[in-house]
Amino acid sequence: MPELPEVETVRKGLNQLTLEQEIEGGEVLCDRRPSGLSHSIAHPPSVDEFLQAMRGARIVQWHRRGKYLLAQLRRKGNASGWLGVHLRMTGQLLWVAPEEPLAKHTRVRLEFKSGKELRFVDQRRFGRVWWVPADLAPEKIMTGLAKLGPEPLSEDFSVEYLRRTLERRKRAIKTALLDQSLIAGLGNIYADEALFLSGIHPETRCCDLSVSQLEELKRAVVQVLEDSLREGGTTFSHFLNVQGVNGNYAGVAWVYGRRGQLCRRCDKVIERVKLGGRSSHFCPQCQAIKN
Repeated sequence: MPELPEVETVRKGLNQLTLEQEIEGGEVLCDRRPSGLSHSIAHPPSVDEFLQAMRGARIVQWHRRGKYLLAQLRRKGNASGWLGVHLRMTGQLLWVAPEEPLAKHTRVRLEFKSGKELRFVDQRRFGRVWWVPADLAPEKIMTGLAKLGPEPLSEDFSVEYLRRTLERRKRAIKTALLDQSLIAGLGNIYADEALFLSGIHPETRCCDLSVSQLEELKRAVVQVLEDSLREGGTTFSHFLNVQGVNGNYAGVAWVYGRRGQLCRRCDKVIERVKLGGRSSHFCPQCQAIKN
């Protein structure tokens, strides 16, 4: 699933390529249910109403909140609402020429007067696209936005915030890091990486973490996210930036996806356990549980 660095990479690319270009049409493909509703268009219920809202709109700016993308729209100088996207597990937003062959799992295509298309491709169909009218706040329609915790690269994400949030929780720290209501945008890849850099075993209970460990964890979260942003994100399976290019962080990952390989810091073999249904990669020596 694309996480904060991947979604931020897409946002930056979209801001470089799509701003102030008028949408002249579009299509929802391979995606209509018998009822006429769409798997991918979460709002409005009518595909035709969604396409009508897009036609004639220009994108003022793309924003990111957690793993959500939000494009501010304008039509004839007036606010025209928001285009929201959540890529979920396999979603991609690709900026392509109209003659580019359609990928098999293309769900939505938006045609621009510039002669380019923005295509939403999603193999698993878990991704979602919204149009939010101008008279509503995005979180009124995209309800997941209202539940998000602080951004990990913001001032709100502090050691004191971690202490206050985690000190009474008995669940594993890895599970807590994946909770979007606690930290927005962090996912499986970068939680594993941050726990390695901070020397914390993923099964350590939140309430057992010392202030010094929380300081290391906060520093590590910021470091791995910034490192991945410089590398354009991580591609292990589906992630591509808006021009179809893979992210490069996977080649320098410390533990994620490296089960059975030697730790980059010691001679121990990277292990993997399941926590809350998700895989957690760690080094048994560098992240030994402290008694």
